[in-house]
Amino acid sequence: MVAVRIVTWNLWWRFGPWKERQQAIIATLRELDPDVVALQEVWSAGSENLAAVIADQLGMECVFGPAGVPPYWQGHTDPSVGVGNAILSRWPLTHSGVRALPHGDGLPEGRVAVHALVDAGTARFPVITTHLHAAPAGSAVRMAQVGELARLVAEIRPAGDFPTVVTGDFNSESDSDEMRLFAGVRTAPVIPGQAMIDVWRHAAADAPSATWSGANPYVRHPMDVDARIDYIHLSMPPLGTPGPFGVRDVRVAGDRPVDGVWPSDHFAVVADLISPLAP
Repeated sequence: MVAVRIVTWNLWWRFGPWKERQQAIIATLRELDPDVVALQEVWSAGSENLAAVIADQLGMECVFGPAGVPPYWQGHTDPSVGVGNAILSRWPLTHSGVRALPHGDGLPEGRVAVHALVDAGTARFPVITTHLHAAPAGSAVRMAQVGELARLVAEIRPAGDFPTVVTGDFNSESDSDEMRLFAGVRTAPVIPGQAMIDVWRHAAADAPSATWSGANPYVRHPMDVDARIDYIHLSMPPLGTPGPFGVRDVRVAGDRPVDGVWPSDHFAVVADLISPLAP
C-alpha cells in the first residue's frame, strides 16, 4: 500500500432538504475518490441507512453502527428514523464493532464509536469513528467519552499493522481539555504511552480549517462561531520506531454547494496518508 485517502464527515441526519443533500453528498464523495470514509449523523430507516446507499453508489464496503437519537432532536423529523455512524472502505472491513460511550450526569444520548479493521492486503489498520456530546458546556461529558475512545484504541490497535485512525465529530475545538486529553501529547494520556496525532498539524498554514462555519447557510445561530470540530487522528508509534504513515495533505471539503445545494451543515476533512517508503 502506497497511499490512503481518508474522509470524515458529519452528514446532518435528515435535517434540511435531506433528499437533495443526499445527492450532493454522493457527488462530493465521488469527486474526492476516497479509500476510506467515516460518517456521522447517518440516517437509518428500517433496514436502510444512508451509509449503505452511499457505499452502493461508490462501490465500497460498509459497516453501520446504530446510535441513540439525542433527546433534543425529538420532533424534528419522523420518529421512526434512527441515526448512527459508519465506516466505508474500498477494501474489506473485518472485526467490526460498536462501543457505547458514557453520558456522565446528563440524559442518555446513545453516543457510540464504530470501529472496523481495514484490510488493504499489504497492510491492515483499525479505523474508529464517533460523534461526541454536543452541548457547549459539556466538556466533562466529552472528557469521559474520549477516555473510553482511548481505551478502545488500546484494545484494537494490536490487530493492525499500521496506526489506528480515529475520526469523527468531537464537538470540541483543538485546544479544549478533551482534545488535549485524547491526544496525550500536551497532557498526560489516558493510556500510559499512548499518543494520538491530529493530522491537521500537517495542513498548510493558510488552509481554511473551520468545519463548522458561518459560510455554510445551514449554520444560522447568532452565537455560532467558525471552529474546527471534526478530526482525523493517527496513533503514534513508540518512540524511536519509524511511523508507517506520513501525512501528505489535509484539507476541508464539502465546503461549497453542488447544483445549488449545500451537502451538510459540517464540512468534511480529507487526509492523504502516505507510506514513508513511497516515492
